[in-house]
Amino acid sequence: MSDSAKYDVACTSSGVDRSGKQGSLGSANKSGICHSFSADGRCISLLKVLLTNVCIFDCKYCVNRESNDIVRAGFTPLELAELTINFYRRNYIEGLFLSSGVIISPNNTVEQMIKTLELLRNVYHFNGYIHVKAIPGAENDLITRLGLLADRMSINIELPSQDSLKLLAPNKTKESIMRPMGLISAKIQENSSDLVKFRHASKFVPAGQSTQLIVGATPDTDHKILTLTEALYKKYRLKRVFFSAYMPVAEHSLLPSLDIKPPLMREHRLYQADWLLRFYGFEAKELLDEQHPNFNLEVDPKCNWALNHLDKFPIEINKASYEVLLRVPGIGVTSAKRILTARRSGSLDFSGLKKLGIVLKRAQYFITCKGKIMEGLKITSDVAISTLMSNQYQLTSQGPEQLTLFDEPPITREDVQQCLTGQI
Repeated sequence: MSDSAKYDVACTSSGVDRSGKQGSLGSANKSGICHSFSADGRCISLLKVLLTNVCIFDCKYCVNRESNDIVRAGFTPLELAELTINFYRRNYIEGLFLSSGVIISPNNTVEQMIKTLELLRNVYHFNGYIHVKAIPGAENDLITRLGLLADRMSINIELPSQDSLKLLAPNKTKESIMRPMGLISAKIQENSSDLVKFRHASKFVPAGQSTQLIVGATPDTDHKILTLTEALYKKYRLKRVFFSAYMPVAEHSLLPSLDIKPPLMREHRLYQADWLLRFYGFEAKELLDEQHPNFNLEVDPKCNWALNHLDKFPIEINKASYEVLLRVPGIGVTSAKRILTARRSGSLDFSGLKKLGIVLKRAQYFITCKGKIMEGLKITSDVAISTLMSNQYQLTSQGPEQLTLFDEPPITREDVQQCLTGQI
């Protein structure tokens, strides 16, 4: 059951503070919980497990689909509750991520999940973190009961368009996914008001909700995925949208070949873009459009945006606003705040920026300090900066060449590569 649950990547720090209390087991801390590693190398925070891998749905991309010839098994609510508690007592886990195949019907499946969580919370007095994956198509009152027992809920959209759902997941519809997602969002807002009025009101999904999108199973572009992601954050106030590179699990004419590697770099670029949406003030339309529907895999989204908007650079580090600083490659949220604080004591130069932890190998091409570029930097104009993307600085199909130890050019190939492909 744990192996079947590994394809759901929606595991993060808990996002909720709840200290231990007398007579209960466990606690939750928003800064994070213990990590372990699954068989495929993913870092996990929780016991990720299915209630059962029996499923009446036939989603083509899923290893547990009805038409797949695999060994079927399942837990009773009591068995799973005891397993969780025993693992916790042995210090194997700090929380539970519970999902399930669809048994008989969505309602029946959610009822079994509710029984499991009620045993954990009310019989075993488990006070630790629980993330539960709701089942599309279940009735509202069951989703509400489930949300009162869990810390975080997720309803996975999986595929970014109605056409893709119809093609690969015929048992799911956009309405069956969005309806409970909207219900959870409304209940969270309602519960926030109740907690203000009534101190002991029951908490409903205090750590919020999330979802997951599969990348690479369908022809949907990064632009489509990122636009949907932005809409989900705005409309449903999701805590996170997770991206999962499609890992071929079976041969099917509608799916990529088993020989094709998972698009892990594409997944990575989407996570970087997601970070830009949530913390850097970017909009999806700034990063991608119909003319450029997919991310450049050789360049991180922020640096790519900067190189496509050279008219906005260089910026003066001692005058730029917080919002402008966040748009400079090599300057993150923490670094931007440090710059604002340091500027109150005096003007900053490049040595000062380096002491603040600014990644100058990228930032140096886009900033000035006291009106001057970095000393020794030979690339000084916008035209020269654009050569960073030219063929002479790109890796060849044969791989990188050995650099000479003598007569090095002012900017080395390594410098440029790190400038363009490094972290945001």
